Amino acid sequence: MKTRFVLIQTSHAGNVGAAARALKVMGFDELVLVAPRWPNVLKREETIQRASGALDVLEKARIVETLDEALDGISHLCATAMTPRDFGPPVKTPREHFGPLAQTDHSVAFLFGSERFGMQNEDVYRCHTCLSIPTNPGFGSLNLGAAIQVIAYEWRQALGGFGVQSATAPVRPADAQQVAGMLGHWEKALVDVGFLDPAAPKKLMPRLNQLFNRADLSQEEIHILRGVAKAMIETAERANR
Repeated sequence: MKTRFVLIQTSHAGNVGAAARALKVMGFDELVLVAPRWPNVLKREETIQRASGALDVLEKARIVETLDEALDGISHLCATAMTPRDFGPPVKTPREHFGPLAQTDHSVAFLFGSERFGMQNEDVYRCHTCLSIPTNPGFGSLNLGAAIQVIAYEWRQALGGFGVQSATAPVRPADAQQVAGMLGHWEKALVDVGFLDPAAPKKLMPRLNQLFNRADLSQEEIHILRGVAKAMIETAERANR
């Protein structure tokens, strides 16, 4: 779905870089700046540093003079504002609003005001909804970069999200034969160390079998347990010499 992030009269270059980074990690790349403080903000060193590699988003970003230009081709506008207003679009949380919105064919723009003053009333009034990020009632201050990151994350989740990539190798589960072989090894070890009486084994081995089944052992863990059993047997042999 066409998605655009619009920053209105941004005053800190670092926040533009942080915005680019926030968009890129969530898979968005359309950033428009309306009358920023610095005409060359996209080239400033602080912007580039705070982007942390999201240079393609900065290169694609546009600077325009008016909000009308920034909203060209957009059908659904979402304001972001914390200050309560006695008139304006309905206030919703991102999660509440994004679920239904993601099922439509709208093109969407998220509007963010200046760091010091936020969005002006006339800009909020033209929006379809006003997004409010639920925060600590006693301290709800979010910097611009953080707010953009939250909105970008919630919108990406509503659109289906990204899968989590495991940082570890896939676990190879042990099969029933490997578990049975390990249990046989342990049974001998337990007899050798005097813990298991082969003449009266009771239900020790079946209980251990159930314990290991619940553990859902991997092949590597089977090797470890066999190593323990081997050490037990060797220790018993040395003690009996």
